[in-house]
Amino acid sequence: MKSSLIFASVVMTSLIGHANTFAQTTDFPLKPIRIIVPFGNGSGSDTNARFYADKMGAILGQPVIVENKPGADATIGMMAAKAAPADGYTLVQGGISPSVVNAVVIPELGYDPVRDFIPILGYGRNMNVIVVPINSKYHTFSELVAAGQQTTEALTVGTFSTTLNLSAAWLGNLTQSKMINVPYKGQSQVMNDLMGNHLDFALIDLGGASMLIREKKLRALAVTGEYRFTDFPEIPTVKESGFPEYVLYSWNALFVRAETPEKIRSVLAEAVKKVMTSEETINTLHKPRGTEPLPITAAQLQSIQIDEIERFRRIAKTVNFSHK
Repeated sequence: MKSSLIFASVVMTSLIGHANTFAQTTDFPLKPIRIIVPFGNGSGSDTNARFYADKMGAILGQPVIVENKPGADATIGMMAAKAAPADGYTLVQGGISPSVVNAVVIPELGYDPVRDFIPILGYGRNMNVIVVPINSKYHTFSELVAAGQQTTEALTVGTFSTTLNLSAAWLGNLTQSKMINVPYKGQSQVMNDLMGNHLDFALIDLGGASMLIREKKLRALAVTGEYRFTDFPEIPTVKESGFPEYVLYSWNALFVRAETPEKIRSVLAEAVKKVMTSEETINTLHKPRGTEPLPITAAQLQSIQIDEIERFRRIAKTVNFSHK
């Protein structure tokens, strides 16, 4: 997979040694900055954005405020960012759904994630995870798949984004299992209903679910990474469970309007890099939540974004996916 190879081949040292742009840029920022998160509270995206906003504010000398604008499969938040001035004071939390999959599955989207926005920097990616209630009768991914293959009633799977909606359909297609997707607006609602035994399983972000997995409030059956995650070595991958093509990551990046001046983008990118490479971020945010840093340039991230749009277009065609 081309995009995964790019992720794997770029090392963290590429972020170190850049000139400090803050001393060279005295006219930005002069007022608070906002980060629009097009998802609700409780998601990995929201948690990461709030952490980065706090640390970036200290670096930039201005408050960085997070605004959640969930709804309409992240399009409300993206459209709000598109309508904002291209002055660097409005950033948007982009990622696999708003910046890739929406372009594939939503007709008349209203924004073009490649033409209308430009990445500041990517700062983290998470595997997704397949989880069941802690009292579920399914203890392994194989048991879940077998149930989906044999049952007369489809299994209910909770998701909260266009990517996960499509990926649930892809999982059902690959495993030849009967599944009905139950879409939610945010991950916290999925986890609440799962713990309440209103769903058979969920396909959600590992970062947002990691605490409940550690606390044994949810049972993880499989992760969607290329390899097992080091902090959860007991959880197998879908790939190793007989479905090698099923590799899926949710990634986070900050974007601005494409017309935003390069000088301002550089100031913002330097702040993101400083936060991403700090020991505090690695040890208190990334590692506990199963997040891998993205040590790549904005141009490399945009290349991955374009590759992923094409990959998910092929997947959507394969499973005959239609957005509802």
